[in-house]
Amino acid sequence: MTDHALLLVNLGSPASTSVADVRSYLNQFLMDPYVIDLPWPVRRLLVSLILIKRPEQSAHAYASIWWDEGSPLVVLSRRLQQQMTAQWTQGPVELAMRYGEPSLETTLTRLAAQGIQNVTLAPLYPQFADSTVTTVIEEARRVVQDKKLNVQFSILQPFYDQPEYLDALAASARSYVEQDYDHLLLSFHGLPERHLTKLDPTGQHCFKDADCCKNASAEVLATCYRAQCFSVARDVAERLGLPDGKWSVAFQSRLGRAKWIEPYTEARLDALARQGVKKLLVMCPAFVADCIETLEEIGDRGREQFREAGGEALVLVPCLNDDPQWAAALNTLCERAPLSL
Repeated sequence: MTDHALLLVNLGSPASTSVADVRSYLNQFLMDPYVIDLPWPVRRLLVSLILIKRPEQSAHAYASIWWDEGSPLVVLSRRLQQQMTAQWTQGPVELAMRYGEPSLETTLTRLAAQGIQNVTLAPLYPQFADSTVTTVIEEARRVVQDKKLNVQFSILQPFYDQPEYLDALAASARSYVEQDYDHLLLSFHGLPERHLTKLDPTGQHCFKDADCCKNASAEVLATCYRAQCFSVARDVAERLGLPDGKWSVAFQSRLGRAKWIEPYTEARLDALARQGVKKLLVMCPAFVADCIETLEEIGDRGREQFREAGGEALVLVPCLNDDPQWAAALNTLCERAPLSL
């Protein structure tokens, strides 16, 4: 019997499409200080205001993309877990969600009860952000401390620049770009600008000029989500042999009134249609599993917006999901994940 488990962690999903379940999920998600980084009283007030109308709107959106088996994000993550179980030779492969079920707390507690002492923690986020990677790691550490579990972690670091990941991502899009199309838009999840500026180790780089991401030092790049997104886009375009002008980057899923990183996906969809783009491909490389942000926000609302602006067809390139090449790449990345002291 081995004592080394692999724990895949994705964002999470409401338990169902009911307004009550969506409200509960949104409350847990938005009250995370790594997601809305405001003092608790301000965050509580803001989230309470959001929860007046947003749960009903989001419940409708979830219902439009929900599968018979459940949430697409959870179903696809479980399929990836099954793929990984066939490849990971060191022990069991488990799946947890940062918000909702199965929770990190119940999963880690169960593993510890089974005698598992070593866990490779794999946040399924290619790029670094406090609101994704950091919150997973800190929650895992909280559980171990609060429950006094005899567990130590090896942690999969953001893998935006790893060849195995980039090769799998490019391969997943190759059949789409080999067909007739006008433009490929790589749409990443957005973040408030302050999430980046507060992590700038120099305090003098982020958003100081138009090319800040292109000129980011290794020190800045390590925690700069936006620069890592542009890096992924360039590497994928190079692997696919796309010429300049045939592809571009945008950021989706804004919430609230704060300034978020640009260019915005909504604005880019309109601009591309006005420029004469008729057939648009869209990839969402911030996500490794299709979810409400890809299937509903881009695949439904984005497609409708693009057509209304004059475009003819928006084709959503699926996320990596349970693609075998991606599973093999993830296995390799997890095998070399460093021990966290």
